[in-house]
Amino acid sequence: MRLSKLFTKTLREAPADEASKNAQFLIRGGFISKVMAGVYEYMPLGWRVLDKINNIIREEMNAVGGQELFMSVFQNKDIWSATERWDGAKEVMYQFKDSSGKELGLGFTHEEPLTAAAQHFISSYKDLPKAVYQIQTKFRREERAKSGLLRGREFLMKDLYSFHADQEDLDRYYEEVAVAYDKIFKRVGVKALRTSASGGLFSKYSDEFQVLADVGEDLIYVCSECGYAENKEIHAEGGSKCPKCGHGFTEEKSIEVGNIFKLGTKFSSALGLDFTDEAGAKKPVIMASYGIGPGRLMATAVEVSNDERGIIWPETIAPYRVHLVLLDEQGARSKEQEVANKIYEDLSKKGIDVLYDDRQDKTAGEKFADADLLGCPVRLVVSKRTLEKDQVEIKMRNKKEVAFASLKDLLSQLP
Repeated sequence: MRLSKLFTKTLREAPADEASKNAQFLIRGGFISKVMAGVYEYMPLGWRVLDKINNIIREEMNAVGGQELFMSVFQNKDIWSATERWDGAKEVMYQFKDSSGKELGLGFTHEEPLTAAAQHFISSYKDLPKAVYQIQTKFRREERAKSGLLRGREFLMKDLYSFHADQEDLDRYYEEVAVAYDKIFKRVGVKALRTSASGGLFSKYSDEFQVLADVGEDLIYVCSECGYAENKEIHAEGGSKCPKCGHGFTEEKSIEVGNIFKLGTKFSSALGLDFTDEAGAKKPVIMASYGIGPGRLMATAVEVSNDERGIIWPETIAPYRVHLVLLDEQGARSKEQEVANKIYEDLSKKGIDVLYDDRQDKTAGEKFADADLLGCPVRLVVSKRTLEKDQVEIKMRNKKEVAFASLKDLLSQLP
């Protein structure tokens, strides 16, 4: 992509109404555009990042047998009433009447409609286990929308749901998904701690995946010896010693990027999702749910990987791997432009994502500032000075040192 053709432009100043680093850098870089508090639109650069995150999630969910689907955002009052959650959901669910007077809600989760849909396909133990997931827009009546993409009213969610014949099979799959979550977060480039949490209405315990960050709104307690972590509800119950090794805890701020719940039979019993076992007995299906917020994960990556100049993207989710900067003092048809154009074409042919700053109306300082703000892992510079030695300047975004590679060996020396 040539920067001269990019739909968006960078901003020199951070938005006055945004305090979080993720919102400031993502808006300044043109990754997202703010519609209102808690509602953002993804621009081309931001969508590339989000698409890479989603693809990592898809690969790991498919690897544990998840089948992707896509459900309606409209929610029926009837099925939520059957689980006795309609009235209680009013604080967070957008609820309204359509033109016919029918009461509807906009989904912030999909346990009820997925359970209802599963009745058409699950009736025997032979139909189990099953796991399906979606990556879908959710809506939440968030009164304290803030912190950019970390707390929104409209957001993307990956929600996986699994269906089982017995608790043993659910427990096995639950751990399998937990391992898949670890893989997702590592591939995205953030360190997430599996954190013991309360299961709320569904079970005694659940698990959250928390990333340590000063901007985090959650408080978790991490064992200084073995790394075991628990949230404040569990910590209040258990005391000051780690249940795994007996050492003490440190209190940390964190961002929740995922959670997994054992739902049991709450939804299947309420909505009539039963199966017939091998002996012919009818039993309710046992369920679990597993969530990750891709946009929240994107924002978290920014919060934990940046400096005063801008974002430092992990390579796996960077919008482009290489940011190629042309410093062209003579304008069109210069030697510098000829070389930079060839590098751009050669890298692109090799399947390397390149953001090419070919703009003629920007100074070297402006181009370098934009490269730091946008945060691609590798910066290449072609200038009169580098070409005097038949070289290209190479700088990694996460390092201060500058190196040089010969033009003929650039591909082999590219980090």
